[in-house]
Amino acid sequence: MSERIPPIGTMTDRVQIRRKEMTGEDEGGHTTLYVPMATVWARVRSLTGRRMEQADGRAVGISHSVVMRFRPDLGPGDRIVYRGRNLDVVTAADLNGRRAYLSCACNETSFAG
Repeated sequence: MSERIPPIGTMTDRVQIRRKEMTGEDEGGHTTLYVPMATVWARVRSLTGRRMEQADGRAVGISHSVVMRFRPDLGPGDRIVYRGRNLDVVTAADLNGRRAYLSCACNETSFAG
């Protein structure tokens, strides 16, 4: 995560914030839903990419840094949708301690087969 305060003009990416909700099923299990909360301006930067194996398949993991205006309702487990890609929030921290900007570390996983 970048510790530098971003100029407001660099937040040119439109992202949707989704809250993670767990709901019960009639059969006794549960399912995860991501409920849209807001659409905001942010700065999204890709950091690293790596190959990995997950659930007996090939996958690609990409980490991203997302900086936006401060929101107290976004945290780990939530999701940011950027250009149709699902970025899962790993950490969300106040960038400079003044509650002006929120810096999120996010992961994206894409399965190749």
